Amino acid sequence: MPQENNINLSIVIPVYNEDQYLETLFDEILKFFNRENVELIFVDDGSTDKSSELLKSFENKNNYKFKLKIIKLEINSGKGKAIKVGINNSFGEYILLQDADLELDIKDANEMYQIIKNNKIIKCIFGSRYASGKLKKNNYFVNTLVGKINSFIFNLFFSQSLSDVHCGLKILHRSVINKINLTVNDFGIEIDLASQIVRNKFFIYEYGVSYYFRTKMQGKKITWIDGIKSFYYLLKARFFDNSRSTNISILYTSLYMAYVGSHFGMGLGNTLFIISFFITGAFLGIQFKIITSSIIFLFIYLGSFFGSGNGTSLSVLIFFIIGLFIARYVKKNFLESKFNYLL
Repeated sequence: MPQENNINLSIVIPVYNEDQYLETLFDEILKFFNRENVELIFVDDGSTDKSSELLKSFENKNNYKFKLKIIKLEINSGKGKAIKVGINNSFGEYILLQDADLELDIKDANEMYQIIKNNKIIKCIFGSRYASGKLKKNNYFVNTLVGKINSFIFNLFFSQSLSDVHCGLKILHRSVINKINLTVNDFGIEIDLASQIVRNKFFIYEYGVSYYFRTKMQGKKITWIDGIKSFYYLLKARFFDNSRSTNISILYTSLYMAYVGSHFGMGLGNTLFIISFFITGAFLGIQFKIITSSIIFLFIYLGSFFGSGNGTSLSVLIFFIIGLFIARYVKKNFLESKFNYLL
């Protein structure tokens, strides 16, 4: 997207019933981002309190230099929808995503902006509430636990090492935005965004930020239901939101790995092995496409001809490991070929 009026930074803030925080939020933004090359985009996600009136009143202030945009969604459509609308109406080289509830400090947002602006190698920084020596106020054990579990699962699924995938404070270069296509409308937007960034080969840096939790009485909107839904979004992002060739390879590899599992154990134990190997195959299918995956299966098949009883199981396992190494070699050395989608 072309820049408008030499905008360097677009600050996108979704708002839903945040009237008790907006005045303070605006003052904090004035303190750290009151520059002509900044645009501030509030997306009012169908607020039913006084948020809409407050946002409108900001337009009448004469103490700001940044470009101010107020976008009103008539129906509450979710945080993800508000963020997508804000991004689509932004023009900055960098896009800063900031929550309106002041749980995350605007000062930290400015620090992240200074880092990414002054280091052209960095294209993406996520705030982390768990990776800093900064001030924290938080007694929501369950929310913290679910957040850390989700981050662990995300890391497992996408071979990452993030400490806080759900943190609402993020800054992205325009090149990242141009590569992704966000599809989630609710709080699952954080997983959708992170997974697409990783898929497009961008490295996610993390920066420790302060965190001041608020209670439900203070307007906190995320609930345990959103935590449960996040597990669905993790599975969807990893095993369904892929190219057709990747989905085919996941199915193909899962089936033949279930075949490998059938060589282990007896009775219920055999069923558990089949299920475990099927799941393992799903992960392998993400890494290997049809050709390289077939190499693994060929070696497994050859291994089944050796030994008897437990000896066959050991042979299958050894040949599987050999096939895995050879498949990795083929993938590495032919990655740039025209058959990449099959490797």
